[in-house]
Amino acid sequence: MMRRVFGITGWKNSGKTTLTEKLVAELVRRGWKVSTVKHAHHDFDIDKPGADSFRHRQAGATEVAIVSDRRWALMHELRGEDEPTLNAILSRLGTSDVVLVEGYKREAHSKIETRRLEAKDRAPLSANDPHIVAIAADFAIADKNLPVFDLDDTKSIADFIERATGLTR
Repeated sequence: MMRRVFGITGWKNSGKTTLTEKLVAELVRRGWKVSTVKHAHHDFDIDKPGADSFRHRQAGATEVAIVSDRRWALMHELRGEDEPTLNAILSRLGTSDVVLVEGYKREAHSKIETRRLEAKDRAPLSANDPHIVAIAADFAIADKNLPVFDLDDTKSIADFIERATGLTR
């Protein structure tokens, strides 16, 4: 199955999560089914100590599924295995019109680079990444090679993603 994948990448505090959140809302508003993949720091957890599922993982379970009539989640403890590739994660997702991928700076999918004046690091990633196809920033960028969007111009960025991924009705 050919997946439409588009990334949002950038340095810490560059606006990736806020832009991803706004893009999901805008694309869903337009009638698209959107999935997301977020690359997190090594020690992240979505489970609270004391919860049943947490206790299952603490006891040694490799996978724990939590299921209700409103949502389900599957947690997989790597327990020494290598981190799965983005493609391995994409292959486990259900169907959607587009997958927005936050983070994954070094993967080979098309992505937009976010830049904010407050970011810890402002070195342009696009200089060394041919898969960055646009820039979204909260300050003026004089890039002659890539389209540049205002970081808050969600509608124009969503239009760009629709064109870049071939999302059409």
